[in-house]
Amino acid sequence: MSPTKMWIDNAWVDASDGGTREVINPADGTVIARVPEATAADVSRAIAAARRAFDEGPWPRMAARDRGTLLFRVAEAIRARSAELAETETRNMGKPIVEAEFDVADTATCFEYYGGLATKIHGDVIPVPDNAMSLALREPIGVCGQIIPWNYPLLMAAWKLAPAICAGCTMVLKPAEQTPLTILELAKHFEAAGLPPGVVNVVTGQGETGAALVAHTDVDKIAFTGSAEVGKHIMRSAANTLKKISLELGGKSPNILFADADFEASVDGALFGLFFNQGEVCSAGSRILVERSIYKRVLDAMVEKAKTITLGNGLERTTKMGPLVSHEHLDRVVGYQEVGKREAKLALGGGRATVSGLANGLFVEPTIFYDVDNSARIAREEIFGPVAAVIPFDDEADAIRIANDSHYGLAAAVWTRDIFRAMRTVKQLRAGIVWVNHMQPTYVEAPWGGYKQSGIGRELGRWGVEEYLHVKQVHINLSEQRIGWY
Repeated sequence: MSPTKMWIDNAWVDASDGGTREVINPADGTVIARVPEATAADVSRAIAAARRAFDEGPWPRMAARDRGTLLFRVAEAIRARSAELAETETRNMGKPIVEAEFDVADTATCFEYYGGLATKIHGDVIPVPDNAMSLALREPIGVCGQIIPWNYPLLMAAWKLAPAICAGCTMVLKPAEQTPLTILELAKHFEAAGLPPGVVNVVTGQGETGAALVAHTDVDKIAFTGSAEVGKHIMRSAANTLKKISLELGGKSPNILFADADFEASVDGALFGLFFNQGEVCSAGSRILVERSIYKRVLDAMVEKAKTITLGNGLERTTKMGPLVSHEHLDRVVGYQEVGKREAKLALGGGRATVSGLANGLFVEPTIFYDVDNSARIAREEIFGPVAAVIPFDDEADAIRIANDSHYGLAAAVWTRDIFRAMRTVKQLRAGIVWVNHMQPTYVEAPWGGYKQSGIGRELGRWGVEEYLHVKQVHINLSEQRIGWY
């Protein structure tokens, strides 16, 4: 167990009341760290540091090129410690080490992308009818509160930190209480990279810590990734001070398999789209819609392949599914497995899993329910675990109807060899991300976000940095003629 501290105003600090919480390894239940439990006073201290850095420090006057250089330095530090960061991510969150290594590489790429974008934030010159010049300037919003989830701790931090630094904002970031360790490791490199005091602050704690961040009058924007329920609460709280918000709130994504699709590729896509990262993925293809003519064949193939998924400690390279992140989340997923047994037919799994040598591990079986009605709870509610709802459909119109019949609209996938059918379906799906003959590729260059109750705003690409910018109109009179109305 390693004690650690929070990062506020370029200094490592304890909670003001000395409070701490234990961080566990979900593979075996061991305590691997103890982190501060931030108080409201600690949050206020971090916000004050960010406010000073934005209002008074050198940060607002730093050239965009220099901010870009700083982001490149952070990326370089991540790549230099990639193996260590990946291992810490796996020990803290549970995911397989191979997936953690991809996440760390993507984290570095995210900082590099926004390092390059820093010098490419442009304003506009607007033609106006008078003898005048009208300008639209893009300026940083100010102090940003950022609250990230536990399923991709380091990568989700990068998705928020990198564009905010690129834009010239200052930040107070709160990692999920279950998974703070890699973000705190990342903070070790901020000062060395050249970030002035107060530009990035990291406070650790539970929901109350995030609530204090959202409610504070000196915070100009909140960026949150997590559940729809918490997102709604944040939206209500932020309304009191009319903060700008961006919310990524998950989904119940349909994965549509037409009869003419490449059979093996679509089955693999259905399994990967749900079972990678233990199903703890906001865009997981948890509703698997299959055309009736291939329904039984697809279901049988899914079951046989899912039986080969290796559960175990994420540090073992043979592991394909690790433990769930916490006891609380384990209970939630097991609860949905029991609900599914009452609502549909069970083809595979349906309970907790035991792994040799890991008696205290938080494992569940890969679970496949079939003949699921789209009105069932397991088809409508986000489970955030390895629980599939397989739903038959009759034709293209039926597939689109079922796919869109959801409160969510984050992602969807379509598997077909017919490009005309693919594009017809893409156009009609109410989702922010649609994959065709693939599942889950994510690129920093492309926008990420959803429709309906899957959130507000976009992350990644140029869309991500726009979430951290204000637009200011400037009118310059070029005429010597006076207004003369009095």
